[in-house]
Amino acid sequence: MDSLEELSSSLSGGSRVIVIAEADVDLKDAAADNRLFLLKIAEGSLASGGRGGGFGERRVVKVLLFARRAGVWSKLYETEEESKAAEFEVPYHVSRLPMTLADGTESMGYGVVEPDLVRQMSETAGISTSP
Repeated sequence: MDSLEELSSSLSGGSRVIVIAEADVDLKDAAADNRLFLLKIAEGSLASGGRGGGFGERRVVKVLLFARRAGVWSKLYETEEESKAAEFEVPYHVSRLPMTLADGTESMGYGVVEPDLVRQMSETAGISTSP
């Protein structure tokens, strides 16, 4: 599976994924360069849904970083190591996020477009923040 297929599958699959992006999420061929962190959240009865009253689990169990440069998507980072994934926190200001998949279909997920947060997470991952 290439990086674009893996990214598309992660965004459209059934797992709980929070997207932290530099720019609007658009996977089409003509889209601009972008970086996307995918934070996979723990599944199960304690996983945050409505988070009524602040309850619910927001534990990150897997982190992926995909980047589009010069029209090509590549995976720059991946960890499922519990201690490393725990260094990444889900921002409290996450909301519904529209996404355009590679085939042009639109989907709604959860996330935030915030370049500064992508830079901070890149530093946490030990990834260069230069283009």
